Amino acid sequence: MPRPGEFYDYATGGKLEIDLRAAAPGKFKLLRQFAYIDRKYPYEPFVVPRDLFNWQTDLASIPRYFTWLVPGLGNHLPAVLLHDGLVVDRGAPREHIGPEISREEADRILRDAMLELGTPLIRRWLIWTAVVLATAWLDIERRWLWRARWIVTVLIIGTLGTIATLDLFDIWNVLPWMDDQAWWRELLLGGLFAVAIPFGLALLWGRLWIAAAIFGIAFAFLIHVTLVIAVLYSLYAALEWLLRPLDPARHVVPGVEAGGAPTVTRVDGSFADGV
Repeated sequence: MPRPGEFYDYATGGKLEIDLRAAAPGKFKLLRQFAYIDRKYPYEPFVVPRDLFNWQTDLASIPRYFTWLVPGLGNHLPAVLLHDGLVVDRGAPREHIGPEISREEADRILRDAMLELGTPLIRRWLIWTAVVLATAWLDIERRWLWRARWIVTVLIIGTLGTIATLDLFDIWNVLPWMDDQAWWRELLLGGLFAVAIPFGLALLWGRLWIAAAIFGIAFAFLIHVTLVIAVLYSLYAALEWLLRPLDPARHVVPGVEAGGAPTVTRVDGSFADGV
């Protein structure tokens, strides 16, 4: 008998197996329903999807230049698929069987489900932060206020991060906590304020302050490497586009093998981590 905190196969009640079939470029269909029992709702499981034949997922919606940090596949996959089934656009019909919940509650269930699956600490909190920020932007009361907080946070951290970088290379010495001193002291103080300033801004986010703090600190520390990866990926994408006329693979339909059968990926209950 499945217990709270467990995923299982809905049809058999046994070990979880996730069968994915490519349905369209970047989209997949599940071939069997799965269920999860959240500890807050121990008497009624969440079953995904409600409509097995028409429901589609894009798996983890992670920009390609962030997959080095949070891979698309891994032991967080069942929780991500569950979240996809729990979250719908305003006014859209439910895509899961089980208790009716808000989008914020779905975000909490995602985080707790990743904990049950053994997703590493930093990775699960980063994933949770990403979905919470999406909820604040798309589907929460007084969205204008949350969007304003989001924009202000990005602008302040991005601006100070840019100035701090210029200060570190002695191009523009303007920040009082860095000033003109040894590079290692500037680097140390820059890192200290890269934590303190986002944490202070997060206090303006009210009940979502934890997600705001994680986002702000991650943004402050990862902005440089993310920009480099984004530039490199853009160059790669441009080269792919330029060389596409010479590539015989351009005639292959995405998600379909040469024999014409849609590809099927099976992931069993072990959920080996990886990309």
